[in-house]
Amino acid sequence: MDHSERYYVPHGSYWPIVGAVGLFLMMLGVSAWLNGSSLAGWVAWIGIAVVLVMIVGWFATVIDESEAGMYNAQVDRSFRMGMTWFIISEVMFFAAFFGALFYARQLAIPWLGGEGNNFFTHLLLYPGYEAAWPTGGPEAWGGDFRIMGAGGLPAINTAILLTSGVTITIAHHAIKEGNRALTSWGLFATIVLGVVFLFLQAYEYVHAYQDLNLRLTSGIYGSTFFMLTGFHGMHVTLGVIMLIVIWIRVLKGHFTPRQHFGFEGVAWYWHFVDVVWLGLYIFVYWL
Repeated sequence: MDHSERYYVPHGSYWPIVGAVGLFLMMLGVSAWLNGSSLAGWVAWIGIAVVLVMIVGWFATVIDESEAGMYNAQVDRSFRMGMTWFIISEVMFFAAFFGALFYARQLAIPWLGGEGNNFFTHLLLYPGYEAAWPTGGPEAWGGDFRIMGAGGLPAINTAILLTSGVTITIAHHAIKEGNRALTSWGLFATIVLGVVFLFLQAYEYVHAYQDLNLRLTSGIYGSTFFMLTGFHGMHVTLGVIMLIVIWIRVLKGHFTPRQHFGFEGVAWYWHFVDVVWLGLYIFVYWL
């Protein structure tokens, strides 16, 4: 049987067990921290360290096997299917938070304000509540705050992410044409744009807390704003780390015009991050 037609069976690996232990310690530490344990922080940080070691070790193993020519077309298809389902799961993750925002704005707030057949609910629960968005909750539960407008930093960050989508696409076309220099520069530009985006988002958070009194506790508006933008920022951070790894691999001579799924998978993920931000910018900042 030709080597390209063989079904690759992964060898035994201890990395899944290491990852499971790390995740268990991390979640145990965070849970204990939320309940006021004094040792929780150490447990959580140990768990995070174990997870990071697992990620580096496991990815290094996969990279070494790929460069050794152990993977064939069947493995490439399995990688693509795995990355596709991973991104679909991420779409569902953000869909839950967008769904919470939609439910609050279009259903819960109008109901509490007495809209439709909910007049008695309005009288019994919050007779003085005005159904308006953004809201800090009944009796300004979240305190007085100002909203984060669509102009300024959010608009700049939108332009930055859209530009990064262009640079990663240029790098993708370059690697398919065998232009390694342009691939490297396209990746480097994408990394720089991602880092600038994160820096500006951190500055935006400081501005929100210090100048707008907009906090995570500022009612449903504050909680949805920081949950959506915060988790997106976390995904951008992960994307930048993946881009750096791929950039280093390109500099070391990895990938060919025909075999470069490691690059493609990261490019898919970065485009997903771009699309999520566009929806976030429209529904959180603009509307």
